[in-house]
Amino acid sequence: MKWRNQLLALFCLLAFAGVGVLYFQHWVIRKPFGIILFVGEGLSPARIAPSRAYAAGAGTRLNVDSMAHAALVMNYSKDFAAPDQAAAATAIATGERVANRAIAINVDGKAIKSIVELAREYGRATGLITDAKLTDPTSAAFYAHPGESSDGEKIAAEFVDGGNIDIAMGGGAAQFLPITKGGERQDTRDLLLELRGNGFDIVRTRAELDAVPAWRRPKLVGVFSKEDLAFVNQVEERSQQPSLSDMVRRAIQLLQYNVGGYLLVVDAGLMRKAALENNGERTLGETVELDRAVGVARSYGGEKSTIVVCGDVAIGGLNLNGFPFRKDSGIALLGFNSADENPNKQPQAEQPEPAAFYTKSALVTVEDVIAFGNGPGTDALAGVVESTKVFEILRNEL
Repeated sequence: MKWRNQLLALFCLLAFAGVGVLYFQHWVIRKPFGIILFVGEGLSPARIAPSRAYAAGAGTRLNVDSMAHAALVMNYSKDFAAPDQAAAATAIATGERVANRAIAINVDGKAIKSIVELAREYGRATGLITDAKLTDPTSAAFYAHPGESSDGEKIAAEFVDGGNIDIAMGGGAAQFLPITKGGERQDTRDLLLELRGNGFDIVRTRAELDAVPAWRRPKLVGVFSKEDLAFVNQVEERSQQPSLSDMVRRAIQLLQYNVGGYLLVVDAGLMRKAALENNGERTLGETVELDRAVGVARSYGGEKSTIVVCGDVAIGGLNLNGFPFRKDSGIALLGFNSADENPNKQPQAEQPEPAAFYTKSALVTVEDVIAFGNGPGTDALAGVVESTKVFEILRNEL
């Protein structure tokens, strides 16, 4: 009788475990371990096709093209039809619309909690990456609440004093260092020294970043330039700096050791800088650079991670006209019309027209941007959505 009772007990245990596994697989809501948000500054629908052509010809496919979900994104601010950089970023970071020039504060000047601050409360490790300055309004919207969006010194101080970011990489060292050490701070604080005292590893070059052990707990700040990082076509300047893809790869490798998961925000800010200068080659080059980083994130983060790629505000000025050949790519797209075809051309009077015309500057436009998503929760990206929807998707997956 004893062995029968033991068999019965074993059977009951196995049955209970099986039911538990089925219940967990089918009814328990499992949150993604990794949540990654890319903010492509200036990423509008009109940017996608020229970027494909620039990357490898009109028939190529970008990494974002293979993401499961996509939507047009409405992006007005509280007071203007076209938001500025601060208001656009705040809507994505906090889920609330604010007036232009406001960074994560409401009309009463009170702080609005960002997705990064919420992620910390949920026990996730947090990372912030940018190829512009860490104190730029887009990045700042995820950790700071300054009264003035252009006050880089105060924003840098909030970065250190708030302590909400475990891993940060980008440019803008001048806002973290006093004048006596080659920076711009008037208050004599050496914020990089303070961060080191708080247990952060400080790295200044790509080689130093690659040398950080993968098993190290996530506490790292990389500042690779006094101002913005170099554009992708500035080969000499870029030789000591990591690319956006390099920073994404290292951030995921370090953040994934937190048992509670992680949230990583990636700001592709050089896209905006190039577009505002109406520099066609740099604009397309930086957009392709963003797409490469998305591919790295999907590879290292895994298909079960929630990954969202979202534009903030459209920027006018970039259009490829005429009839470039299907396999034209790179700088060839920005030269003269390859086929020299123009149905309205007067043979004796006209010269071959360039595919892109240069003007001195560009402005933000009243135009929808675009968002792509892959992984849990991103099926909400369908049709036309508000920019605040991105925050909702990320918050629901924390």
